[in-house]
Amino acid sequence: MNLTTSPFLERRHMVGVFLAFATAYFLSALIRAITATLSPTLTQELSLSAQDLGLLAGGYFLGFSATQLPLGKWLDKHGPKKVLLSFLVVAVLGCIAFALAQSFMGLWLARVLCGVGVSACLMAPLTGYRRWMTPGAQLRANSWMLMTGSLGMVSSTLPIQWLMPIMGWRAIFVALAVLVVLSMVMIYVLVPVWTKPEIDPASQADNTEEGYGPIWRSAYFWQMAPIGFFCYGGLLALQTLWVGPWMTVVGGYSPLDAATGLFGINLAMLVTFWAWGLITPRFAKRGILPNQIISWGQPISFVVLAWIIVSGPQLGNHTAWALSLFCISSTFVSLAQPSVGMAFPSHLAGRALSAYNLVIFGGVFVVQWGIGLGIDLFKSLGWPPVLAFQAAFSVFGLCAVMSYVYFHWANRDNSA
Repeated sequence: MNLTTSPFLERRHMVGVFLAFATAYFLSALIRAITATLSPTLTQELSLSAQDLGLLAGGYFLGFSATQLPLGKWLDKHGPKKVLLSFLVVAVLGCIAFALAQSFMGLWLARVLCGVGVSACLMAPLTGYRRWMTPGAQLRANSWMLMTGSLGMVSSTLPIQWLMPIMGWRAIFVALAVLVVLSMVMIYVLVPVWTKPEIDPASQADNTEEGYGPIWRSAYFWQMAPIGFFCYGGLLALQTLWVGPWMTVVGGYSPLDAATGLFGINLAMLVTFWAWGLITPRFAKRGILPNQIISWGQPISFVVLAWIIVSGPQLGNHTAWALSLFCISSTFVSLAQPSVGMAFPSHLAGRALSAYNLVIFGGVFVVQWGIGLGIDLFKSLGWPPVLAFQAAFSVFGLCAVMSYVYFHWANRDNSA
């Protein structure tokens, strides 16, 4: 198929491409979120502090973030198929290294490798979708990719908790390595080869610049950066790590109850992203912009977070439900990523999406580690664990609100 003369794939072909990409992204999300379920076991076996736990989980995001800038250029030049297959080789090695690690440093380095290896699992398909799909279909595909990621996170909770006594966490990571190899086979068979797109003469000047100059000079990119860092990055930081310890320390949950709570939270996210996939094309047809939707909906998450922090242990068995509501109400900001991708011509899509992904996952690393540092700091001042958690989460919430205030001010005409 000549993608230069026929940019949009046929529906039947696109279904196969989506399934191949979704399988890899499902596994990447499972690998990303599994530390929340394993945190009690790893903490006990390795005597980890809250700071160590945050750093271990953050190692994944550090490796992930480190690849984003070169990844964008490689995607624009070589295309999703070739780049993603190359990166997934590193993911296989990272899973095997984690299974074999005997120390905290070994586990941390393996998590960095895992982060590097799966760092193209969302950017590669979004880059392909930017060329192969209409704008409304891109918004749907983005939401349904995130739905697939939520399915991976669901699988990282109760299913992993059930498998732990049978297999142990080391054998689970070996199995993950095998599954990643199988996803590579699907991508090799189903995803088309990249070809050079026709360049719009209006954007020809940007095409002569192989780096990120056009991205860094974009006012729209920087208007969207703070909410990507704190709101979107913060959502992922909590969902993939800190909601678990919050349930056990503040909510009084047992490890099994916390895993059940995580299962419910991620299942709720799955349904939410499925719904976004149905709704967003209709918004696009009516001319309702992602910026407007974010501006209207994101403040709900701040109210919910404040309620969770103030209520603390009083929520008791309802803690998981409250955290689910926070995660659901935070998904408005997920529309920022495809919006940034569509704001640039297709030959810059890989760089634009990867640059914004760097912002998001840089935020995940900072928030995830920062909350751990904050908890340990407040504990060192003699504060009880519950109050230390509430204080650390409050600092994060304040940063998220400030980022939204800037976004709302910078996009107050919603014309981007």
